[in-house]
Amino acid sequence: MMRKIVERQYRRLFPKRIKNYNQYKVVFQHNSGLEIGGPSHAFTNDGFLPIYKVVKSLDGCNFSSNTIWEGQIKEGENYKFGNRKGWQYISDAVDLSKIETAKYDFILSCHSLEHLANPIKALTEWKRVLREKGHLLLIVPHKDQTFDHKRPLTTLTHLIDDYKKNITENDTTHFEEVIQLHDISLDAGVSDIDYLKQRTLDNFNNRCVHQHVFNTPLAVRLADYMNFTIIDVQHFNPFHIILFLQKNETEKAGNQIYLNPAHKIYQKTKFPSDKTW
Repeated sequence: MMRKIVERQYRRLFPKRIKNYNQYKVVFQHNSGLEIGGPSHAFTNDGFLPIYKVVKSLDGCNFSSNTIWEGQIKEGENYKFGNRKGWQYISDAVDLSKIETAKYDFILSCHSLEHLANPIKALTEWKRVLREKGHLLLIVPHKDQTFDHKRPLTTLTHLIDDYKKNITENDTTHFEEVIQLHDISLDAGVSDIDYLKQRTLDNFNNRCVHQHVFNTPLAVRLADYMNFTIIDVQHFNPFHIILFLQKNETEKAGNQIYLNPAHKIYQKTKFPSDKTW
């Protein structure tokens, strides 16, 4: 018990950080961005990637004026990140039509993409509102260490098909799978199977369902398919996949190093599914 107390106090003074934090910090410093589905603890001073404190400005986008994570929110100058404020948009992540093209230097998204029924449609919109050579910091949970570990991995082909079919956010395709394979013991927000069923069936209003499940190769393939240049890929305990991406419009992104299954990011990892391409 005393050891845990000491460790918590130590981490308040010396929080854990991702590798190459300064490489990330330089990119976001003094620039203006948009966060999808935030605010996120990861980006606070106590988080593993504290960039709120260095950005010039930050707006936010949430799907509803009442969410499980944020509670009641209103569109306007109401987006709180750290001790600062930006503009709060109330809009689905797949539809940023309220925002002009090439408005932002960067986009942040921490554990949001997996909740979307049509990730490629969302990424297309996110890319549109990024300026030339703008950056996307994308964090998704790795299925191997979450309540999704029993579920089959989503494939890139499936994501492409969803985009071509223009799947909307009221899609129920994965609900039966979620109810059957969701590991309730690893989800503090679910008390029992009946509550899981109720929450899942009401997903359009609460957006709690992980519509798709990711491992590192899938996240990398998706970034490459969207023609983002991959600057960095890394993991952070216990289950975060972090992708640092740059908008690329003029040519095919050169991501071959990250598309090689022999890369150490896949071989030297605690995630078993990363080693099977």
